[in-house]
Amino acid sequence: MFDFNAARKRSELFMSIRRFFTEKDFLEVQTPTLSPYLIPEPTIKVFGTEFRNEFTGNLPLYMIPSPEIFMKKLLAAGSGSIFQISQCFRNAEQLGDVHNPEFTMLEYYAVGADERDSIALTIEMIEKTRLDCTPSWIREKPLVITMAEAMSKYAGVDMDKAENIGYLRKEAERLSLSPAPDEPWDDTFNRIFLTYTEPSLPKDREVYLTEYPEKIRCLAAKDGNKPVRKRWEMYIDGIEVANCYAEETDKNEMASYFREEEEKLVSERRETGDVIPPADPSFPTLDIPLSSGTAMGLDRLLAVEMGLKTIEPLLLFPLSDMLTDGKSKIRE
Repeated sequence: MFDFNAARKRSELFMSIRRFFTEKDFLEVQTPTLSPYLIPEPTIKVFGTEFRNEFTGNLPLYMIPSPEIFMKKLLAAGSGSIFQISQCFRNAEQLGDVHNPEFTMLEYYAVGADERDSIALTIEMIEKTRLDCTPSWIREKPLVITMAEAMSKYAGVDMDKAENIGYLRKEAERLSLSPAPDEPWDDTFNRIFLTYTEPSLPKDREVYLTEYPEKIRCLAAKDGNKPVRKRWEMYIDGIEVANCYAEETDKNEMASYFREEEEKLVSERRETGDVIPPADPSFPTLDIPLSSGTAMGLDRLLAVEMGLKTIEPLLLFPLSDMLTDGKSKIRE
């Protein structure tokens, strides 16, 4: 049967989250799930569809992988701190314990804050909104650890030296990985991180992994004092639950990011035949205020709060069921 107890827990969690943010004077917003353009992200594949109209003609549209593109437009327009619980869509990802092509995301932006402020806000939010249950990780103090500390501790890699691609490749070989001679820096780094560092992060508490390498392009601001970006990812019980940036506000940096990432995306997708969403031409011109944005997978948060290793019991209609039977299975 459908798990209506889990549905009630979901409703309870969402109501608590809404209350938490509104009491802190965040504005709840609702933005589109269809867009004619997106932020260029070569690592994320999207669903494409088409708007058809006999008067205006046909227009390709894309299901958003996150509400970031529209929420930052609101920030630039003077919205102040905002949050949203929305449905998001990502294509070509495996159907697994923590993946469903359609998922629920909480995204929140604190104006006048940086990524460190967002760690404190997130810890408080989880503590004040958590379900009436006591998974072991909630009893331990959250761990905040830099990427350099984690790479050194769990993979033996010195991130100060890792700026040099030659050193990084030798470290990959030492770890019995086999990077190609022309493999890009970020691919070699991710090979080490995903094989050794990420699986070794503590699973008995919230873990905030901070200071991601500057060479991994994203819309997080650079530190200025060292080659890192003001970004963190949060893990609970080994599951990545949230991702946060101190938002990039420099228009030249945003324009450079869009140009380079769009070129990479178009080049890769032409070879694979995947959907190529156009980049939003107005985005790099936005006057984004000093702010920090966090995206959190609520299906994953709900799972770890209920002590589950998979999100499937929390979804009334997981796609894996619909693909298997042509209709949602009635779970025992």
